[in-house]
Amino acid sequence: MQFDTRFAAYGVIIESRRGSEHILLALWNESDRPRWTMPGGGADLAETAEQTMVREVWEETGYTVEPGPLLGIDTHHVPAERRLHGTLPMKAVRALYGATIIGGELRHEVDGSTDEARWIPLSDVHTLDRVELVDVAIDLWGSRP
Repeated sequence: MQFDTRFAAYGVIIESRRGSEHILLALWNESDRPRWTMPGGGADLAETAEQTMVREVWEETGYTVEPGPLLGIDTHHVPAERRLHGTLPMKAVRALYGATIIGGELRHEVDGSTDEARWIPLSDVHTLDRVELVDVAIDLWGSRP
């Protein structure tokens, strides 16, 4: 069977804010309905996974981050009929890194795959319309040593 493969890297950024843990999420706008996702995205050919994560977090949130530990690798299958572009099914290979903010200011991406970046209380994430990668990221964050 033929299929496309896409490698992407995402930053998992969880901080204590106003007395509770908050996660940094981005509102993904490329599907039939906007949903919350992790800041990150597809790798450019010459980038390392860490460089991809740093660039994508900056593009989508305005924050400069320092990569932390690799929390895990997740794979996801996207059937051809659910893809926006392309006629083949896709295997998404996604690296999730812990990350620490070292500069920048929160802002929204312009003319990209996300419309908004926001700090969301971890206790509220279950109420959001979100992609499954958010749950994967929170589980990986919680199981780190």
